[in-house]
Amino acid sequence: MIKAVPYVLGILLLLGILLSVNDMPQVSEENAAVTAQPTTPETPLWKTPDVATIPSGEEGELVKYGKELIQFTSAYLGPKGTVMHISNGMNCQNCHLDAGTKPWGNNYFAVYSTYPKFRERSGAIETIPKRVNDCFERSLNGTALDTTGKEMRAIVAYIKWLGTGVTHGEKPAGSGIWELPFLDRAANPKNGALIYEQKCQSCHQADGAGILNAEKTAYTFPPLWGKNSYNNGAGLFRLSRFAGYVKTNMPLGASHDAPQLTDEEAWDVAAYVNSKERPQKDLSKDWPNISGKPIDHPFGPFADGFSAQQHKYGPFSPIKEKRESMKKNKK
Repeated sequence: MIKAVPYVLGILLLLGILLSVNDMPQVSEENAAVTAQPTTPETPLWKTPDVATIPSGEEGELVKYGKELIQFTSAYLGPKGTVMHISNGMNCQNCHLDAGTKPWGNNYFAVYSTYPKFRERSGAIETIPKRVNDCFERSLNGTALDTTGKEMRAIVAYIKWLGTGVTHGEKPAGSGIWELPFLDRAANPKNGALIYEQKCQSCHQADGAGILNAEKTAYTFPPLWGKNSYNNGAGLFRLSRFAGYVKTNMPLGASHDAPQLTDEEAWDVAAYVNSKERPQKDLSKDWPNISGKPIDHPFGPFADGFSAQQHKYGPFSPIKEKRESMKKNKK
């Protein structure tokens, strides 16, 4: 978000993929994309495999095509795509930075090692192709890929290659999205509006619509709200996910070890962006077990008695404490 060139929100587009379900590791963990921060600054972060390790032959060609699809999704699959027209014009790497390789940039390091897994949102064990198509339908506000088609197989091959060397069930340091500590107050969209004007607007524009490239085929700076942005079912519509993403990646040039925003600024600007209008998805089948909803899922019904407003903006600690108490009382 904020001054992010060809990257930023597109929302969770491809937490990963695999060529076949049978050889996928079995993990049941809802937030496998989120890992704890290193315990010390010296903790080494996972690094992308050397391109020299891309296999030769058909598999290698799929890996390369998969990376192209992540980087230039709209050119192939957007409104003016050369292969299909199934997405909103954003690229996967608008949310999964540097083609899914940036530490705490919503990367794919832990995807291959942690899928399939049970996810509370669907109430079922999900495969990577299922998760990818969720991203197409939510973050890219589009329609699903054929799970047996070349494009899906290519994305799978690329993300599988990115996970080369990751132990079954492991989430290496730097995976996914930074987990930002909760504020002791609600996130404030009004404060966020000022931050957005100062640090985000020059790229993403006052109306949040972003800036298209010269050919009008993809976004140089993606839209953060409005008809061409991610919909209300996307992962980054959860405030904790978006705030953590912003903290370590925005404005342009920020990173986990050189952030440009305070924690409060990250929470508030995320609240401002997610307060804006965006496409609406039918979420009636999400979270069949309402007690499994994340603390910051903003749509009821809820099992904990807190309002939709508090579930969206916080403060979140009272909700967390109430849920922990409810779990203890069940035992």
